[in-house]
Amino acid sequence: MKNLLTLLCATCFFMSVRAQCTTDTIALRQSLDKAIIALTAAFAKGDAAAVARLHHPDVVKYFGGTNVVTGRAALEQQLTGWFSSSKVEFIENTIESTVFSGETAIQCSIFAIRNTPKNGGAPVIARGRSMVIYVKDASSPSGWLTLREMTQAAPDK
Repeated sequence: MKNLLTLLCATCFFMSVRAQCTTDTIALRQSLDKAIIALTAAFAKGDAAAVARLHHPDVVKYFGGTNVVTGRAALEQQLTGWFSSSKVEFIENTIESTVFSGETAIQCSIFAIRNTPKNGGAPVIARGRSMVIYVKDASSPSGWLTLREMTQAAPDK
Protein backbone atom coordinates (compact mmCIF):
# COMPACT_ATOMS: atom_id res chain seq x y z
CA MET A 1 0.00 0.00 0.00
CA LYS A 2 2.85 2.36 0.86
CA ASN A 3 4.42 1.83 -2.59
CA LEU A 4 1.06 2.44 -4.29
CA LEU A 5 0.58 5.69 -2.36
CA THR A 6 4.12 6.81 -3.25
CA LEU A 7 3.51 5.99 -6.92
CA LEU A 8 0.21 7.89 -6.87
CA CYS A 9 1.81 10.96 -5.27
CA ALA A 10 4.72 10.88 -7.72
CA THR A 11 2.33 10.57 -10.68
CA CYS A 12 0.29 13.55 -9.49
CA PHE A 13 3.44 15.58 -8.96
CA PHE A 14 4.89 14.83 -12.39
CA MET A 15 1.55 15.54 -14.08
CA SER A 16 1.45 18.96 -12.45
CA VAL A 17 4.99 19.89 -13.41
CA ARG A 18 5.06 21.50 -16.83
CA ALA A 19 7.92 20.88 -19.20
CA GLN A 20 9.51 23.80 -20.97
CA CYS A 21 7.08 24.88 -23.66
CA THR A 22 9.27 25.45 -26.69
CA THR A 23 7.65 27.04 -29.68
CA ASP A 24 9.53 27.75 -32.87
CA THR A 25 7.65 28.94 -35.88
CA ILE A 26 8.61 30.72 -39.07
CA ALA A 27 6.50 33.68 -37.93
CA LEU A 28 8.38 33.94 -34.62
CA ARG A 29 11.75 33.80 -36.37
CA GLN A 30 10.69 36.43 -38.89
CA SER A 31 9.41 38.74 -36.17
CA LEU A 32 12.66 38.38 -34.22
CA ASP A 33 14.63 39.03 -37.42
CA LYS A 34 12.69 42.31 -37.81
CA ALA A 35 13.70 43.31 -34.30
CA ILE A 36 17.37 42.70 -35.09
CA ILE A 37 17.08 44.64 -38.36
CA ALA A 38 15.51 47.55 -36.46
CA LEU A 39 18.31 47.46 -33.92
CA THR A 40 21.11 47.46 -36.50
CA ALA A 41 19.38 50.26 -38.44
CA ALA A 42 19.12 52.39 -35.29
CA PHE A 43 22.83 51.82 -34.64
CA ALA A 44 23.68 52.80 -38.22
CA LYS A 45 21.71 56.05 -37.81
CA GLY A 46 23.35 56.75 -34.45
CA ASP A 47 19.89 57.01 -32.88
CA ALA A 48 20.35 56.26 -29.19
CA ALA A 49 16.67 56.80 -28.39
CA ALA A 50 15.59 54.29 -31.07
CA VAL A 51 18.08 51.70 -29.80
CA ALA A 52 16.87 52.24 -26.24
CA ARG A 53 13.21 51.76 -27.25
CA LEU A 54 14.14 48.25 -28.42
CA HIS A 55 15.26 47.38 -24.87
CA HIS A 56 13.17 46.54 -21.82
CA PRO A 57 13.04 49.33 -19.18
CA ASP A 58 14.83 46.93 -16.80
CA VAL A 59 17.40 45.69 -19.31
CA VAL A 60 20.78 44.53 -17.98
CA LYS A 61 23.73 44.26 -20.36
CA TYR A 62 26.90 42.53 -19.20
CA PHE A 63 29.88 43.56 -21.31
CA GLY A 64 32.58 41.89 -19.22
CA GLY A 65 34.21 42.66 -15.91
CA THR A 66 32.57 45.61 -14.22
CA ASN A 67 31.10 46.99 -17.47
CA VAL A 68 27.43 46.42 -16.73
CA VAL A 69 24.64 48.68 -17.98
CA THR A 70 21.38 48.54 -16.04
CA GLY A 71 18.16 50.10 -17.30
CA ARG A 72 16.96 51.67 -20.50
CA ALA A 73 17.85 55.23 -19.41
CA ALA A 74 21.45 54.26 -18.58
CA LEU A 75 21.74 52.46 -21.92
CA GLU A 76 20.49 55.50 -23.83
CA GLN A 77 22.92 57.73 -21.95
CA GLN A 78 25.86 55.45 -22.76
CA LEU A 79 24.86 55.20 -26.41
CA THR A 80 24.39 58.96 -26.74
CA GLY A 81 28.01 59.47 -25.67
CA TRP A 82 29.27 56.72 -27.98
CA PHE A 83 27.29 57.93 -31.00
CA SER A 84 28.39 61.54 -30.46
CA SER A 85 32.02 60.58 -30.97
CA SER A 86 31.76 57.60 -33.36
CA LYS A 87 29.88 56.14 -36.28
CA VAL A 88 28.89 52.64 -35.17
CA GLU A 89 27.95 49.89 -37.62
CA PHE A 90 27.20 46.22 -37.21
CA ILE A 91 29.14 44.54 -40.00
CA GLU A 92 28.54 40.94 -38.92
CA ASN A 93 25.73 39.17 -37.12
CA THR A 94 26.01 35.40 -37.51
CA ILE A 95 23.29 33.60 -35.60
CA GLU A 96 24.61 30.49 -33.85
CA SER A 97 21.36 29.41 -32.19
CA THR A 98 17.88 30.64 -31.37
CA VAL A 99 15.47 29.04 -28.90
CA PHE A 100 11.89 30.16 -28.34
CA SER A 101 10.00 29.39 -25.17
CA GLY A 102 6.59 30.94 -24.99
CA GLU A 103 7.07 34.68 -25.45
CA THR A 104 10.81 34.55 -24.81
CA ALA A 105 13.64 34.07 -27.29
CA ILE A 106 17.26 33.31 -26.45
CA GLN A 107 19.72 33.95 -29.23
CA CYS A 108 23.47 33.43 -29.45
CA SER A 109 25.42 35.13 -32.21
CA ILE A 110 28.83 36.22 -33.36
CA PHE A 111 28.92 39.93 -34.09
CA ALA A 112 31.36 42.50 -35.37
CA ILE A 113 31.03 46.25 -34.91
CA ARG A 114 33.01 48.84 -36.84
CA ASN A 115 33.62 51.91 -34.69
CA THR A 116 34.78 54.89 -36.78
CA PRO A 117 35.79 57.96 -34.77
CA LYS A 118 34.14 61.15 -36.04
CA ASN A 119 37.39 63.05 -35.44
CA GLY A 120 39.02 61.24 -38.36
CA GLY A 121 40.76 58.45 -36.48
CA ALA A 122 41.16 54.98 -37.94
CA PRO A 123 38.15 52.61 -37.68
CA VAL A 124 38.35 49.76 -35.19
CA ILE A 125 36.49 46.48 -35.56
CA ALA A 126 35.42 44.68 -32.40
CA ARG A 127 34.19 41.07 -32.60
CA GLY A 128 32.33 39.24 -29.92
CA ARG A 129 29.81 36.57 -29.06
CA SER A 130 26.56 37.51 -27.41
CA MET A 131 23.68 35.76 -25.74
CA VAL A 132 20.57 37.90 -25.80
CA ILE A 133 17.27 37.21 -24.09
CA TYR A 134 14.34 38.86 -25.85
CA VAL A 135 10.76 39.10 -24.61
CA LYS A 136 7.70 39.79 -26.73
CA ASP A 137 6.23 43.17 -25.86
CA ALA A 138 3.46 45.07 -27.61
CA SER A 139 5.03 48.42 -26.61
CA SER A 140 8.14 47.68 -28.68
CA PRO A 141 8.36 49.12 -32.20
CA SER A 142 9.51 45.65 -33.34
CA GLY A 143 7.37 43.49 -31.04
CA TRP A 144 10.43 42.32 -29.05
CA LEU A 145 12.52 43.91 -26.30
CA THR A 146 16.00 42.94 -25.17
CA LEU A 147 15.80 41.96 -21.49
CA ARG A 148 19.33 40.62 -20.87
CA GLU A 149 22.54 40.46 -22.85
CA MET A 150 25.96 39.01 -22.12
CA THR A 151 28.96 39.37 -24.39
CA GLN A 152 32.37 37.76 -24.53
CA ALA A 153 35.26 37.57 -26.96
CA ALA A 154 34.44 35.88 -30.25
CA PRO A 155 36.25 32.67 -31.13
CA ASP A 156 39.13 32.95 -33.59
CA LYS A 157 38.05 32.53 -37.17
